[in-house]
Amino acid sequence: MNPTIGITLLLTVLQVARGQKVTSLTACLVDQSLRLDCRHENTTNLPIQYEFSLTRETKKHVLFGTIGVPEHAYRSRTNFFSKYNLKVLYLSDFTTKDEGTYTCALHLSGQTPIVSNRNVSVLRDKLVKCGGISLLIQNTSWLPLLLSLPLLQAMDFISL
Repeated sequence: MNPTIGITLLLTVLQVARGQKVTSLTACLVDQSLRLDCRHENTTNLPIQYEFSLTRETKKHVLFGTIGVPEHAYRSRTNFFSKYNLKVLYLSDFTTKDEGTYTCALHLSGQTPIVSNRNVSVLRDKLVKCGGISLLIQNTSWLPLLLSLPLLQAMDFISL
């Protein structure tokens, strides 16, 4: 094999692996719906394929996505939103029957099936309600600033 082709192929595989890495998967409750936030790196222009699934009693159930075929029982209960580096799935009428391990899996379209995924174990009575505080905790870059405001104010660096 030509060394140039080999290096090009290696760089393409590395870009694919880097361009679709799932960085976090979090779960919270909005009214009676489960919300799953799948945050990921997005360093490529290639379309990202995704799949949200639930594993319960060792059986995988595809909820939504472009990789696998969603099960009919979940199609009417899911709502999906996507931004540049965030995929959000809502599962309505969430009950204890929906408890289990949820997975967000990603891979780039038209590439070798290098998959990046994250799991989160979900129990209805352990879920936090979605809201401003839980969003701040999930995006911790704001948290130190907010916690330091009273100290900065006490030292007269800022006045509110």
